[in-house]
Amino acid sequence: MMAGVLASTRLAEVLLALKIAFLVLLYLFIWRIVRTAARELRTPHQDSMILTPAAAASVGLGAAAPPAPRAPRLVVQRSPSFQPGHEFAIDSAPLTIGRAAQNDLALAGDEFASARHARIEARRDGVWVQDLGSTNGTYVNGARIEGAHRLEPGDVLRVGETDLRLETKARRGAS
Repeated sequence: MMAGVLASTRLAEVLLALKIAFLVLLYLFIWRIVRTAARELRTPHQDSMILTPAAAASVGLGAAAPPAPRAPRLVVQRSPSFQPGHEFAIDSAPLTIGRAAQNDLALAGDEFASARHARIEARRDGVWVQDLGSTNGTYVNGARIEGAHRLEPGDVLRVGETDLRLETKARRGAS
């Protein structure tokens, strides 16, 4: 009889330990979900600074804004990867700059450029550059930029050891 009571007590202890372990795991799981959801709400998920026509109209940037009178381009001033004077047109698609081959402007010979260094975008309100978390930073006219930065004609953009000047030229057929 004593052995039956001892076995019953032992079984109850094991079941209690399993219940406690299950509750701890359940609370850890819920805590992890809440933490992940909170992090997702804090970080912006905007991959592009280009607005759709509907989004532009909703913030008051509709058809009333005049189209850009000039087509911008980047001209190489100095670079270990390109000859000075080499030009890159900036159109409606974002232009990525970096050392990796999948970039639109691949700086394979520039050891100071990150794999994905910066992104250039033309919008109705001008040409914008954004650093993509590069190690050595992105500079405009010698000043390191944080976040998105609007470029003006003549500005010199530095990515690694590459200097690019923003120039504008009249579109074909424009007077």
